[in-house]
Amino acid sequence: MRPIVVVILTALTAVSAAATEKSVSIKQATGLDKVEANCGSCHSLDYLVMNSPFLSSTGWDAEVAKMINVFGAPVDQDDAKIIADYLKKNYGT
Repeated sequence: MRPIVVVILTALTAVSAAATEKSVSIKQATGLDKVEANCGSCHSLDYLVMNSPFLSSTGWDAEVAKMINVFGAPVDQDDAKIIADYLKKNYGT
């Protein structure tokens, strides 16, 4: 009986913690659909907002290239350019 109580309490704690998380608002602009489809399939789009104070236009180009060349993100070159342009225009320093 005791293990069941522990499992239930753990589940309730996890649900409670998730309920207090605030969602990050992503800027609506041209290219967002490519960002959501390509970037959001592997990681949270919260990274856009978190990294925006640190990345210049050159930094976003490098970040997109890293995701493709180092981490193997399956993004074609046309989409990569659209994604980089979106990031630079909306989240560049």
